[in-house]
Parts: sequence; structure tokens; C-alpha cells
Amino acid sequence: MPTLFRWMARWAWLCLAAAVAACAGKPTPLANDAYVWQRQWTPSLARAVADDGGSVRAWRVLAAEMDARGQWRTFTPDGKVLAASGKPVVAVVRIEGQLQQWDEAALLANVQAVLTVWRQQPFAFAGVEIDHDCATSRLPAYAHFLQALRPSLASRERLSITALPTWLDSADLDKLIAQADESVLQVHAVQSPRAGLFNPDTARTWSAAYARHTHKPWRVALPAYGTRVSWDEQGRVASIESERPTLMGAEDSRELFAEPRTMQRFVAALEKDAPRGLTGIVWFRLPTGDDARAWSGASWRAVLGRQPLLASLTAVASGTDDPQRYDVRLVNDGDADLPLPSLIRIDGACMAADGINGYALQRGASGLYLQRVRVGVLRAGRQQAAGWLRCEAAPALHIES
Repeated sequence: MPTLFRWMARWAWLCLAAAVAACAGKPTPLANDAYVWQRQWTPSLARAVADDGGSVRAWRVLAAEMDARGQWRTFTPDGKVLAASGKPVVAVVRIEGQLQQWDEAALLANVQAVLTVWRQQPFAFAGVEIDHDCATSRLPAYAHFLQALRPSLASRERLSITALPTWLDSADLDKLIAQADESVLQVHAVQSPRAGLFNPDTARTWSAAYARHTHKPWRVALPAYGTRVSWDEQGRVASIESERPTLMGAEDSRELFAEPRTMQRFVAALEKDAPRGLTGIVWFRLPTGDDARAWSGASWRAVLGRQPLLASLTAVASGTDDPQRYDVRLVNDGDADLPLPSLIRIDGACMAADGINGYALQRGASGLYLQRVRVGVLRAGRQQAAGWLRCEAAPALHIES
């Protein structure tokens, strides 16, 4: 009998070890939420909610904001559009991080008024998210406000907050997180713009550290957009172009972009080895046809649906009415939004040429080429003019990343 017991114990241990190994190697599906950050509900936004929400679990919709001067604004969603999507809706209240002080009673009344209005909407109201990117020193006051707000929520309504990596070393972070049912760690656009919009390695480090602070479900906010940042002569940020260009002509500027393929690889790594407690992703922001700096619908659907992205970027020389003049166009026939190539090499007998839309003509030992002088993105299914050529015959074009 002892031998039999030893054999049974060993078999049970082997089965348990195999089960643990199988679970460890199995990817963890992470649900997709999406921020709807537009202040006005345009027809383009309504179409995006209807057409591009197939892989979205819930909408997190901007409901109100308090600016740095303490001014309060509310926004009215299209309740019928959201209801038709069939997704739960979270009202997001943004409180400007630079707000030094607040009247807690007045702020609480404002948020309670939002809750009352949103509960009357036809969609499934799931709760409220407070987005307050405050300084670490303000965390105790923030936690006190959340504690005061919690009794205002119904039993099925959840209280969510956004969290910053800069809070990770604060002794007050755990107390803050404890006031909410869930939290969203923001890992994009939280450093100096010169450091870029998103860094996968840094985001992974922050996520692992955050998982050690919370014992409640949490999500990670990832970017699905680009932005152009300009600096003045003193090195200070002069403008940030988000959904639309601000038309400022600062020479010191940089185009920041979350490339869909980069984000897809990051998500795959998260799902393969998810930090403890991570239950989903919140994408910022839902793209629309009017949003020139968000992802295309094709990239959005592929990344959220965990579908392979097809990268197909070519340069073509198109003939014109002049038999010796050719227009240079970049064509993105894939479903991945791609950075503009750094070089377009010209293989042909050309007498003259010039670049446009961020490209300039250069001459090298191997001949003529168009060099990118301004970083940009070509969205899936789009074309962009890059220059013109005057050649004896149609030249061959080669792009280099």
C-alpha cells in the first residue's frame, strides 16, 4: 500500500504541474474598452460608435470636466446611438490635474448631478470614472473626495479612476486605489513629449509595478492616435495638435504616433503574460472620419480584433498630361497605418524633380532621391503626394524606412 500511495501522490503532483503549466502558457484575453472623448456628437462620431464598436466591451464617454480655473462644463451624449450599440456606458469626469484646490462639496454636487442625468439615458449606465491627473501631493485630498463620492453610486454602478505612473512611489497610492472598484493605469503621454508618446518597455515596467499595489481589477489605457507637438524658442511646449491642426508654424516640432503594429505586439505580450489583476485595455480614443490624427478604422478593427495587420506601402510615379512629367505618390494599400518612409529613391533618367508634403529633393552618389524632412503617417487606404519628376521615361521608385 505505501508504494501505491506514493505512486498516486506522484501522479497527482504531475497532473497538477501539467495543469499549472498549461494555464501559464495560455494567453489571457483582455477585453477592449474605448474612450469617446469628443465634446460634440457629430454624425461622424455616431457612425464610428455604430461601425467600429464590434470588439468593444464598454464605452467610457466624456461627461464633464473641471478646468484649471475651477470652471465646470458638462457634455451631452447621443443616448440613442450609445443604446443602439448595446454596450455598457461609463461616464468619465475629467478634473484638470493643475487644479490646486477644489470645493469638495461643490464638486461632489456637480458629479452627483451628472449621475442623475446619465441614469435617465436609454443606454446601460455602468458607473463613473474620475480622471484626475493630479500631483502626488494631492493624492490624500483626491482619496477623500472619492470616499465622499462612493455613497452616491447605486449598487450596480462602479467607481473607476485613472492612475498615473508618477504615483507609483507614493505611500498614498494604495489608499487612493482602495476607494475605487477598479482603476485604469495610463501609460501613454505621461512623460515629456520629447520622450515620445508610448514606450513598450517602460509601459510594461509600470504595469508590473502597478499590479503590486492593487488587489482590485484594473485596466491599462493604450494610445490609438497621433499628435504633433511644437516647442517655442525657450524650449517650452507651444502647441499640441490633436484631432485638428492648430495651424501654428513653430519650426521645432515633432510628430508623435502610436503605430498600430507596435501596439499589437504590446497587447500580444500582455495577453501572453498578464500582470496580476489586469482585466482589460482602454483605448484612447475611438477614431472618427473627422479625426485626422487617430487610427484609421481598418487599423482600429484589426488591433482590437487581434487580427494580423497587412503592411503595404509603395511609391508610384503616375503619368500626367505632360509626357515627361510624373507625380510621385505614396500608396498605403494595407490595413496598417504606417510612418512615412524616410527615403524615396529615384531610378531613372530625370532632368528635374522636387518634393512636397514633407519631402525634399536630395542628390547623392547613387542619384536623386526624395528625403523625408517631416515625420508623418499615412493611414490605411490613403494616398499622399510626395513630389514630382521630369524624366525621359517612367522611373522606378524604391522606398526605405
